[in-house]
Amino acid sequence: MALFEDIFDVKDINPEGKKFERVDRIHCESESFQMSLILDVNTWIYPMDLNDKFRLMICTSDRESDTFEYVMYGKVYRIDMEDGPGETLSAYVSYGGLLMQLRGDANNLSSFEKDMNVYL
Repeated sequence: MALFEDIFDVKDINPEGKKFERVDRIHCESESFQMSLILDVNTWIYPMDLNDKFRLMICTSDRESDTFEYVMYGKVYRIDMEDGPGETLSAYVSYGGLLMQLRGDANNLSSFEKDMNVYL
């Protein structure tokens, strides 16, 4: 089951500096749902450049994995609700140490639960 899917644009790469030789931290914005994404990517396997566009799907099974070039398996380790106007939620996932933060309207992330296993 797909929990979230959208097209993302890479807006920045390693803004805090490069920490690991084969990993980049990309900062992205989604096209349809106005979500922000921070994602660690193994660039040795899947190189990313500024202004690249990619389709991201987060789901609970690997049935869709044949259609993607880069797949990771991880666990939701934190979900934060932010105070302020509108309901903004951040979901945090660890993919074996490669981290992801997906932030935006709580309605788009309502299916995420802490300790849930997911595929990216």
